[in-house]
Amino acid sequence: MKFVMDQKEKMIKLAVNGGISFGAKLNTKQLALILEYMNDGDELEVTTFQQLYIEVPESKVDIVKKKFKEIGLSCYPVGNFVKSLRTCNFCKGSEEEGMPVARELNKRMAGKPVPFTLRPAYTGCPVGCGEPLVNDIGVMKVRNGYDLYIGGKAKGKDAQVGTLLAEQLIPEKLYEVVEKILDIYMEHAKKREPFFKFINRIGLDNLKIKLQENK
Repeated sequence: MKFVMDQKEKMIKLAVNGGISFGAKLNTKQLALILEYMNDGDELEVTTFQQLYIEVPESKVDIVKKKFKEIGLSCYPVGNFVKSLRTCNFCKGSEEEGMPVARELNKRMAGKPVPFTLRPAYTGCPVGCGEPLVNDIGVMKVRNGYDLYIGGKAKGKDAQVGTLLAEQLIPEKLYEVVEKILDIYMEHAKKREPFFKFINRIGLDNLKIKLQENK
């Protein structure tokens, strides 16, 4: 059954995905529910960050979020927020490649307001299928620890590989450092300053000093 919307009602764009799992996948129930909130002629935008964009009437946002959550879909705000964590396919398994850590990291980051859209990525081994080195914040599981990269940029003539900030972090330390980085970015970035430009401007040494100050 298709919903009928008031043409004058404000539409809200939501970013939707299937959560942190074995690859970027949706099942038939999830797809069917998404279709219930679309009318003939509506388009579903697929992003490079493993998300779908769907527009729903403002009055139905809470209902849609609740129904989506019930079948395993995650909803995130669109705009100047931390995107949901881009991940690899966890080819070698949930525990070996750190899926629980990726889920917790996503829980702590995704949807936080920031000066400019921030893209985090995670990969469970050095093959790097989640592309952590070319995103704003990247995490790579190496053996039993987690390496943290910052300041990557995938596109444009100013594209750059992220810088290794810390190696072999345990999960709790990883969460702590990432959350502090977001706090520092929020406090010291210029309005609408992309994360990679912020890192280039303040420098890695200054960032490390600020991380120590925030302990």
